[in-house]
Amino acid sequence: MKQERKPAWLKVRPQGGPKAARIEKWHRDHGLHSVCRSAACPNQGECWSRGTATFMILGEFCTRDCAFCNVAHGKPLPPEPEEPAKVAAALAELELRHAVITSVTRDDLADGGASVFAAVVGEIRRAAPSCRVELLIPDLGGNPRALQRILSAGPDILGHNLETVPRLYPQVRSAADYRRSLELLARVRDTYPAIPVKSGLMLGMGESRRELTEAMNDLAEAGCRLLTVGQYLRPTGNHYPVHRYVPPEEFDEIKKEGLKIGFAHVEAGPLVRSSYHAEEQFKEVVDAEKR
Repeated sequence: MKQERKPAWLKVRPQGGPKAARIEKWHRDHGLHSVCRSAACPNQGECWSRGTATFMILGEFCTRDCAFCNVAHGKPLPPEPEEPAKVAAALAELELRHAVITSVTRDDLADGGASVFAAVVGEIRRAAPSCRVELLIPDLGGNPRALQRILSAGPDILGHNLETVPRLYPQVRSAADYRRSLELLARVRDTYPAIPVKSGLMLGMGESRRELTEAMNDLAEAGCRLLTVGQYLRPTGNHYPVHRYVPPEEFDEIKKEGLKIGFAHVEAGPLVRSSYHAEEQFKEVVDAEKR
């Protein structure tokens, strides 16, 4: 299919400043990974200039090869024992108030990396006790004990992205399972109801509006309280093609629809990604729970 020209509303102005420079320095000096870089996030400059970043643990190679994702696929190295402490030290030094921790998918590990996620939360609690911890986890192969290990560590938010509608999973996320992801989110709600559940969807991959509505309803029924909806941007010519660029006004309509469905907060826009304005999203949920 012929690729559409990227519209003006997807152009991003470069941003920097001292906060961005500090985060850049930590990446360089301490060998840390971030999804900001690995996934070619369009909001990297804005988030870094605000002093926020999404750290990626468990290495830089993913055991899956999703057609939309820019994270490198390959055989990963064993987990680094010092990584949890290094991440926590970075958050303490950078004085972050809200940290997002995600990872590559590690199907090679029996627990999918759950023990490392739990260790990171524990180290952050010791090194930066005032920092809120949001985790964005893979599906852990549907292992409930691995999920329990993560939840018992006490994250403030637990996120897992659905990414797209079920019809597109074979083309876009061939190693994932739509129902398995929903079951993971529902298990969080059922076992740790005090932890807000979060998920994200990408648009422009060929989904219909009806399919999107059905996916949003599925997420709400699974207990998802926070939802992010953004435009899929093709990282390279070898990745899954963009079928459509969704205009900003349609994202506004989707946000209204999501709030009507029952989400406590919906962050929707062309450049929205999972951790975009993450701190503000959490505050919205807290306020909604008080009402």
